[in-house]
Amino acid sequence: MKIKDRLALYFTLVSTITLLGVLVSVYFTFIKVMESEFFDRLTDRTMVTAKLYLKADEISNDALNKVRAQYLERLDGEVIRIYNARNNATFIGDDQQFWSNETINKVREEGKIRFIDGERQVVGIFYKDNQGDFVILASAIDTGTTLRVQKLLSVMVIVFVVIFLGLLLCGRWIAERILSPLNVFIEEVKLIKSNNLSFRVREGRNKDEITLLAQNFNNLMEHLEHSFVLQETFVANASHELRTPITRMMMSAEISLSKDREKEDYKNALRSMLEDAEKLENIVAALFTLAQADLEYGTSQTEKVRMDEMIWRLQAEWNQKKGPDKMTVEMKNLPLEDASRLIITANPTLLQIALGNVIGNAFKFSDDQQVNCLLEVTPEGLSISISDLGTGIEESKQKQIFKPFYSSAVRTDHAGNGMGLYMAHKIITLFGGKITVKSANTPGTTFLIRFPAF
Repeated sequence: MKIKDRLALYFTLVSTITLLGVLVSVYFTFIKVMESEFFDRLTDRTMVTAKLYLKADEISNDALNKVRAQYLERLDGEVIRIYNARNNATFIGDDQQFWSNETINKVREEGKIRFIDGERQVVGIFYKDNQGDFVILASAIDTGTTLRVQKLLSVMVIVFVVIFLGLLLCGRWIAERILSPLNVFIEEVKLIKSNNLSFRVREGRNKDEITLLAQNFNNLMEHLEHSFVLQETFVANASHELRTPITRMMMSAEISLSKDREKEDYKNALRSMLEDAEKLENIVAALFTLAQADLEYGTSQTEKVRMDEMIWRLQAEWNQKKGPDKMTVEMKNLPLEDASRLIITANPTLLQIALGNVIGNAFKFSDDQQVNCLLEVTPEGLSISISDLGTGIEESKQKQIFKPFYSSAVRTDHAGNGMGLYMAHKIITLFGGKITVKSANTPGTTFLIRFPAF
């Protein structure tokens, strides 16, 4: 059964049971009210009977006839008896013993009783008069209430059926309205194929469970798209990058083995093969590093990282590699009392790889000239700029440098595997940052990294 059908069914069942409870309560309440009202009428009838027959000697005949006409309209199956001290019927011209002595004596003891005898309702009162002590019993069949209850029951059955059908239709309509975003979501998911992984389902604005489902599905599609892009990129580009050094190594080996050569020729061939092997190793290492970035980010191995301390460590490492004062560090607007503004949440290993790639790129393209790093704390967050004195990057190439396996190098000694800046961009983006480049045809390039304040 579909969810919308179950929702409609559950809504109808709950509403119907509630309605049924209300109708049953009204039905029995109505019966009790009418029963109590009829008992009151019988009680009034006994009092009027006492006044008419026991006080008749004190009022005129005209008044007695008037009272009889006004108050003694006969009820269905009406029976009235007045019993004297010997429990004999008297006064109303009917000495038939309609009620037992037990019932009459019970009235004398309790003063007033009400009870139901089959279809009849009975009221009895004990009445003291100057002529003696009397018991007055009156009973009748409440035919009017029976007819009213039957009509009420018929109306309730009709109302119940109409409301039940209305609730069923309304429940289905409500379920359709509530689940309509889910139907849209299902239809849009059907459109997703391997060739359009960039497609995203509509998330809506209700901020309900369906919106959360759509958001999480879009996040999943984003990761899947990224994985497919990596796969396609690897197949299209990495295979070529891996094949080139392998082909050169094989050609060098074949040429060297084609005939006997001098010892120096063999050394040169081995050096060439070693250089190609190192390039091959760098490409493989870059691919493994990228895979590690995906894996470690997926497991959310993050912690609090102080950016000033990381930059000092990077300065020490690069100055040890390149020479003293090759990398300078400047810090502006450091918070003296709130060190938390220097902290971001990230994986420290991956973040150090990203910054190290940018710094290494700056040294490579500036021929190991001085590299400057500026850390600044702003109201918007942390800003890190890394500047070199290299040849610069053409504006047409600036949008391409963060793509995998892309290299803007013109000189052979600047050539790399094209993965450093791509991995830096990926890692920084994963941890909520943003990296941009500012350069011109004049010497010098600046990479600006920003992490928003939290």
